[in-house]
Amino acid sequence: METTAGQLLREARERHGLTQQQLAMRARTSQAAISRIERGLVSPSVAMLAQLLDLMGEELVLEAHAIDYGHDRTLLRENLRLKPAERIRRQAAWANQVRSFQRTVSG
Repeated sequence: METTAGQLLREARERHGLTQQQLAMRARTSQAAISRIERGLVSPSVAMLAQLLDLMGEELVLEAHAIDYGHDRTLLRENLRLKPAERIRRQAAWANQVRSFQRTVSG
């Protein structure tokens, strides 16, 4: 389950025993602005969220990781070295094999 910016802010604020009004005073904004963020009515920028957390002595840490989709990158590179006509010919041959297999299984 994803955590929203509002949930993250509320949890941090509550950990520090602050009211929305107290956080708003530190941030020089209104309690209503903090409330709108926490309720998900407004989505703060990453910079704003980081600033609000910093006012409570917390650091926002964002990370990005490569996704492994299970593709064989070596095979992809080899296929891309082929001329387009050869790639099409190979794909057509593969499709014919799949159809042949389907007919065999379907009986």
